[in-house]
Amino acid sequence: MAPIPSHSAHPDDAPESYVGLDAEEAERLAGERGWSTVRSLPPGSIITMEYLAGRLNFEVDNGRVRRCWHG
Repeated sequence: MAPIPSHSAHPDDAPESYVGLDAEEAERLAGERGWSTVRSLPPGSIITMEYLAGRLNFEVDNGRVRRCWHG
């Protein structure tokens, strides 16, 4: 039987530190801080609820991050 893959925990980073930043700058900064995936979404987007370790989600409105969360 194949081993169960292990997922690394997300970087030790505060999601609220991205709120208010320009979306492009926030994505660049997230990559530098070790996030493997950044997902930018418009406000009110319908999204799946699966948790993905290492992913940072941005709600972006008018080019600015308005909300940010893990997974």
